[in-house]
Amino acid sequence: METRTFGRTGLEVSVLGFGGAPIGVLETGQAEVDGILGLLLDHGVNLIDTAAGYRGSEEAIGRSIGSRRDEFVLVSKCGQAFDDLAGEPWSEQLITNTVDRSLARLQTDHLDVMLLHTCDREVLERGEAVAALVRAREAGKVRFVGYSGDNMAGAYAASLDDVAVIQTSINVCDQVNIDQVLPVTADHGVGVMAKRPIANAAWKDLNDQPGFYARYAETYTERLALMAIGPEDLGFAESDWAEVALRFTLSCDVHTAIIGTTNPDHVRANIEAASRGPLPEEAIARLREAFVEATADAGEEWTGQT
Repeated sequence: METRTFGRTGLEVSVLGFGGAPIGVLETGQAEVDGILGLLLDHGVNLIDTAAGYRGSEEAIGRSIGSRRDEFVLVSKCGQAFDDLAGEPWSEQLITNTVDRSLARLQTDHLDVMLLHTCDREVLERGEAVAALVRAREAGKVRFVGYSGDNMAGAYAASLDDVAVIQTSINVCDQVNIDQVLPVTADHGVGVMAKRPIANAAWKDLNDQPGFYARYAETYTERLALMAIGPEDLGFAESDWAEVALRFTLSCDVHTAIIGTTNPDHVRANIEAASRGPLPEEAIARLREAFVEATADAGEEWTGQT
């Protein structure tokens, strides 16, 4: 598995990472979680992403691979309110409480990265939320402070001295952050996690998507239809959409692309696709051109999807 240096964190992360939302939201059994995470770690996938808001995900990850903690980079997210935690959204009290609970759930004494979970720019500008994570960093609970979000809020976050990692949406149907966020992350040496790198399988019929995925896939499905391009236009087979999508994202200035799945066969296919490296430059150019032209035809800006 190829690794890349995670910006100024200095960490080495696999180009393919694991997104922990589905195992929580879909209430995946612990045995299945154990199998998925063990398979990933055994194949060199060393970045695991989760969030306090992904019901059951932190706990399942902690139970599954807590004993292998030195083998992976662990990322979680915080800032949103919970009924069982004291504090207002984005407050120091809430963030501190969330960090402590995440450590307990994940069975670890530190998080490699804790991200603010998609707050708006106004919250970032007030400074309390970032400062709370800085204090967690100073206490040794968090190694690096980060932000999960898109568009100009993501660009602003990447410019902050204390933000070392950005998680943002980058895929064939979501390209605005390539131009708005990635230049700032490059200038500031920020580690970049690409979320939704395969566009929630937007090439599938929405009726074939599970409810959890369909909610997020609808916008991408509409966009892809307007882009009117497929793998066969790029020299691939029609069945190669997942590979094309992942390799497009990995062709961008990102360090890791996180994919959530509960299917071991999909894990193996993603590992194989990532091993083939970036797409050919001509294919990248055609996908970029299709996005620009479809955006113009739509008559509205296609913003990054949070």
